[in-house]
Amino acid sequence: MSGKDRRLTWLLSASAASNLGDGVGKVAFPLLAATLTRDPLLIAGLSATQFLPWLLFALPVGALLDRVDRRRAIVVANTARAALVGLLAVLVLADAVSIWVVYVFGLLLGVVETVADSAANVLIPAVAGDGRLESANSKLQAVEVVGQNFLGGPLGGVAFAMFAAFPFLLNSAGFAVAAVLLLCIAGRYRPEAAARGSVRVEIAGGLGWLRRNPFLSRLVLLAGATALLVEMPMAQLVLYGLEDLRLSEVVFGVFASGAGAGGLLGAAVAPRLISRFGRRGVLLGGMLAVAVLIGGMGLVAQPVVAGVLYGLFGAAVVVVNVVLATLRHLLVPSEYLGRVMGAWRTVVWGAVPVGALLGGLAASLLGSASAAFVLSGALQVGLVVVAAWVLRGQATEFAATPEPALRDG
Repeated sequence: MSGKDRRLTWLLSASAASNLGDGVGKVAFPLLAATLTRDPLLIAGLSATQFLPWLLFALPVGALLDRVDRRRAIVVANTARAALVGLLAVLVLADAVSIWVVYVFGLLLGVVETVADSAANVLIPAVAGDGRLESANSKLQAVEVVGQNFLGGPLGGVAFAMFAAFPFLLNSAGFAVAAVLLLCIAGRYRPEAAARGSVRVEIAGGLGWLRRNPFLSRLVLLAGATALLVEMPMAQLVLYGLEDLRLSEVVFGVFASGAGAGGLLGAAVAPRLISRFGRRGVLLGGMLAVAVLIGGMGLVAQPVVAGVLYGLFGAAVVVVNVVLATLRHLLVPSEYLGRVMGAWRTVVWGAVPVGALLGGLAASLLGSASAAFVLSGALQVGLVVVAAWVLRGQATEFAATPEPALRDG
């Protein structure tokens, strides 16, 4: 096994551990919230709170990652996440939580997550090597969906049913294991042309580079709009499962794993689809599939059918993410990647709290979580039409190939 292969294996292993912890928490947090309140707006508010840090901190974090060793940044971030979730587990054991305590921990974990997730994404070109970005991004998406949905979802539901603090203990352990595994990656991962000016100047430089690239600017805006519309129903998923489909807490954990099973399929077929239909065709087709599948979930009441649709939704999301991540890695120079990723995440993840709150409002006004799914699907079909129009005539950008400059020092 070559040095690049070993480094990618360690990164993927660490990502698997942290995403398993994330997946457990992804189910445990809303279930804990649902034991404290059944108010759709408060449930949506938790999701919004967890993603709010992306809107506030993604840009300065991106500037930071263009200055420091990116591997060390992930190690520190995962260690902090392990400590925070471990403290929450202690509070749950002591029966000292309220919905507002859950909000505070969701916010703090979101802050640290901006460092961990952004650093992992900008580290990929350095550990994967030239010519293997689509494969590496597919593998990263695969371990993410397996950990967060396929394994983490059921494990989180079962663990919560055993006792409420258990999933948070597992979550903490996952982050701690990830930090240890990342220490096994050899080498330095600070960009050769590391940013050296003030953070404000460097952020402005990154935003200026992005503004001068209209293709990537359009992708950022489309990705943000998609994230907003997808989060409208996803923020209501726990109420959709518990109330509309009438699932138990344990079965909901299994249901939540459906997106992970589909995500595995998406990660496996994404490179082949891209090779056959091109990145533009796969991107637009994936966006349309996401829209139809989300809308369909709102129109069915049978748990099995809903689960199948949710699984296919997970596959479509992964395919879209592979295309976007690969284009970002191919078109952005390494010395700008942290800041461009910060801008990207500011728009995309910053849109998530807005979508979550709009989804809670829609569910409250329309009377059910299912209605938020239908509304989201309809709006996303319109977004696909817009995307097809704004991305016309961009064949050169979609066909970008790897360049040696992708390497870090």
